[in-house]
Amino acid sequence: MNCLPPSSIAEATVASGECKSRLEGVQVAILGFLGGAYIAFGAQLFTLVTSDLAQVVGYGCSRLLGGLAFSVGLVLVVVCGAELFTGNSLVAMAAFSHRVSWRRVLRNWGYVYLANLVGSLVLAVMLFGARQYALSDNAVGVNALKIAVAKVNMPLGTAFLRGVLCNWLVCLGVWMATGAHDVTGKILGAMIPVTVFVASGFEHSVANMFFIPMGLLLKRVPAVVQAAGPVAGLDKLTWWGGLWVHNLIPVTLGNLTGGMFFVAFLYWASYLHSSVLTNAGEGSAR
Repeated sequence: MNCLPPSSIAEATVASGECKSRLEGVQVAILGFLGGAYIAFGAQLFTLVTSDLAQVVGYGCSRLLGGLAFSVGLVLVVVCGAELFTGNSLVAMAAFSHRVSWRRVLRNWGYVYLANLVGSLVLAVMLFGARQYALSDNAVGVNALKIAVAKVNMPLGTAFLRGVLCNWLVCLGVWMATGAHDVTGKILGAMIPVTVFVASGFEHSVANMFFIPMGLLLKRVPAVVQAAGPVAGLDKLTWWGGLWVHNLIPVTLGNLTGGMFFVAFLYWASYLHSSVLTNAGEGSAR
């Protein structure tokens, strides 16, 4: 076979989760920073590609091609090596299997989340300083501003559910890449589910660590604001209420729910639950 069967992917995911939970603080900081930056690269490419594509190929095809562009972020994470908060929802499988403690899982999630945030913000500042937003007569900047405004004006329940659906797919991308034997398989495995979630408009917390801060930076650029024209909800684009309360908090909770339950728990229950119970029973008998 050109890939591992699902039962073997489950075992490999548990082993990977055990390794991830035991990474040293410096490793987590570096790899988490890279993970945030890689997703930000994908996000900025999505912004660029979709800035005028709908006018040529229509809305649906524009979203599809934008999703393909964004998927470069997870491809870089999987192939080059980085730590990503959303994908690390799968570390929970190691805790379900009693291979690591929940304390270590929560520690990994917290450190990686913060490192992803730093990586995303650094790339946002670098791209802003490079005036990448000014491409195509500020069309890229206008698109970035409108993306950010739309995200902070989303109802909380919608943001949560879109976060659930997003990370269900992201973790399936990591799952498929884990099962691939070669780089081509890993790339395709990561690309397909990510393209689906982006084209569908679902919400990724780490990507939003780039999208919304970029919009906040552009909100202070008169040329971009003028080119955008009247943008409903622009006043809600703020660092605390907009970024955190109306987006990152509900989306993050949704991402954890989607990845941890719909992928980590359900596949653990399908392929590993009985073996854990058997091992526990044998241990009690001894």
